[in-house]
Amino acid sequence: MKRREHAITIERTAAFHECDALGIVWHGRYAEWFDVARTELFRSVDLDVPRIRELGHRMVVTETRCRYMAPLAYGRRFRVTAWFSAAAPLIRVGFDVHDVRDDGAPGRWCARAVTVLATTEPDGRLLPSTPAAIVERIPSE
Repeated sequence: MKRREHAITIERTAAFHECDALGIVWHGRYAEWFDVARTELFRSVDLDVPRIRELGHRMVVTETRCRYMAPLAYGRRFRVTAWFSAAAPLIRVGFDVHDVRDDGAPGRWCARAVTVLATTEPDGRLLPSTPAAIVERIPSE
């Protein structure tokens, strides 16, 4: 999946509570980081939760896929980059996770992922496609 120009990147350090007994980040933590990066991505196009509600909708994650390629260890800095890869019929967000070398440059490619989001009515009724008021805010590069 090709990273787009509108991509955003967050940087973090792997915390002790995110690691297993061997000091390796537990795989489930990646989903949390994807959520943080996805939130910043949506904010960058004025689609934060309050705006989506103002537009009369909600969103739910319907699918997440992640491929882990290299482990992250306690204390390692890393970056999560998120970008829109599709807006309709469902919103697709791609992610890359890279550790950060001591000189600040990107290091190993640790994971790649995609999440798929569906839009609902306020009562939870699933919509078959992303509404135009949301699609028009998502870059289509």
